[in-house]
Amino acid sequence: MPPGPRGMDNRKPKNTKAVIARLFGYVGKFKGRMILALVCVVIHTVANLAGSYMLRPIINNYIIEGAGLEKLAGLGMGLMVLAGIYLVNVISTYLQSRLMVTVSQSSLEAIRNDLFVKTQKLPVRYFDANATGDLMSRFTNDVDNIGMMLVNSLVSLVQGSLQLLGTLAMMIYTNIWLTLITVVFVPLFIKSAGAIGNKSRKYYREQQKALGALNGYVEESVNGQKVVKVFNHEAECIEEFSALNADLRNKQVGAQFFGGIMGPIMGNMSKICYALTAMVGGVLCALGRFDVGGLTVFVNYSNQFSFPIMNLANQVTTIFSALAGAERVFEMMDQEPEHLKDNATEVMDDIQGHVELRHVNFGYVEGKTVLKDINVEAKPGQKIAFVGSTGAGKTTITNLLNRFYDIQEGEILIDGVEIKKYNGEDLRRHIAMVLQDTHLFTGTVKENIRFGRLDATDEEVEQAARTASAHSFIMRLDHGYDTQLEGDGANLSQGQRQLLNIARAAISKAPILVLDEATSSVDTRTERHIEHGMERLMKNRTTFVIAHRLSTVRNADLICVLEHGEIIERGTHEELLAMEGRYYELYTGKKELD
Repeated sequence: MPPGPRGMDNRKPKNTKAVIARLFGYVGKFKGRMILALVCVVIHTVANLAGSYMLRPIINNYIIEGAGLEKLAGLGMGLMVLAGIYLVNVISTYLQSRLMVTVSQSSLEAIRNDLFVKTQKLPVRYFDANATGDLMSRFTNDVDNIGMMLVNSLVSLVQGSLQLLGTLAMMIYTNIWLTLITVVFVPLFIKSAGAIGNKSRKYYREQQKALGALNGYVEESVNGQKVVKVFNHEAECIEEFSALNADLRNKQVGAQFFGGIMGPIMGNMSKICYALTAMVGGVLCALGRFDVGGLTVFVNYSNQFSFPIMNLANQVTTIFSALAGAERVFEMMDQEPEHLKDNATEVMDDIQGHVELRHVNFGYVEGKTVLKDINVEAKPGQKIAFVGSTGAGKTTITNLLNRFYDIQEGEILIDGVEIKKYNGEDLRRHIAMVLQDTHLFTGTVKENIRFGRLDATDEEVEQAARTASAHSFIMRLDHGYDTQLEGDGANLSQGQRQLLNIARAAISKAPILVLDEATSSVDTRTERHIEHGMERLMKNRTTFVIAHRLSTVRNADLICVLEHGEIIERGTHEELLAMEGRYYELYTGKKELD
């Protein structure tokens, strides 16, 4: 059964103010467009307020006082001015929408770029500890939520603030006593919005985490469908998915409930305020203390005054989803990158491939040692093999050679220089790997082979394929080297994928080669075919072989037998058989590999 979700972030979320400031840092890169958008927002707000106030003279001068040609002409002129004001309003709204869409999408592009660049700099241990689906959720769901907030909510906040201030000023100018009724409701609006917002924010953070966990489980389950079906674990997978799905549903219900009730609550409070204003205003008009046109304008302003708060309430779902997503995105951006160049003092020129491991001790988790006092020397061109039970530490050694992890004690040297003194990128450029699990990228066969050295010519690609014994099957494909591969090379057999992996290593021309159980997942006939390619690949290279099938390491210059992170036996094939120890038991079948 596929493993459960990993990498759940149980720490407290980042400070909301810091997250908002960081988001504005991306938006601030497009100051020119933002300033134009703000100008359009100001024009929109002024036009909106002016259009509402135009109703007062129109009603008082041309409607209440009766008809007539002069009054009709004045009414027409007033309506034309009103139409012009609203036309300006429409144009400014259109322009600010276009500008904000451009700003938001450009900001999202910058966020995605920074996130992807950081992804390329993160150490392997980060991806080992976090589910792929959860990481993908940060690129998709979380970033999309940020985009929705930037497009809709950012403008609403700025426009709402200006509209609140402008409307309040016009209300005071129109009738200060009626304004007091509206102002009394402001603390109620703020208090209600704050209380509901605090609840909503909590649930949206939990919702984003639950969504990442669900995505992670789905991704792992889909990738592991063969394993699920082989062991008849469909029911268990459904049960675990249902539990995660139910958890997400509960978090979403809480988030959307508190996000959804804010709008109706604010709307009802606004209607109460509107009714009180209209009632008191009507009394004032009846007493001759206020004009009908002024009352019409004022109740319109009263409605506009509550609109920004209601609009913000309706945007709360988007805002809190975006902030929760931004916290997860920035949490990934803030991970410690690999420090592969910090101590780089040596240049990797003309590397011979002399590799030494001296008293190496290592553990993935502090306090738990995986490798204990490992000492191995591989002279240029030698073939060193590691055999042993699963979990003995064989693959860990190759991870250390590439500095996927750094050792706690001891030294690893290449040509007499500690590997930490080399630039990490140069180090990996001089080490080629053929792994048990192949990974082919979407693209042509030629592009996948060239992945080992991007500046390789077509002739070098073909030569690498011949070295790997892959040329013959490639030429049988529909378009030869230009055949398009998709779905991790799903249209190829496991053996064919492995041959392309070997060709990729061959084209790199790296002096050090690591073969990590490269033939363990293929049949015996395919294994022999792959071995021919690997023999040519290993020629004149220092090679480290992790072997599950001991027949593949008989010609190694040195075989190291590992158990529980220690080398318990070492020697050639014949020497180890003569010892009649652990290797003898494994080779003769008296004791199987665990």
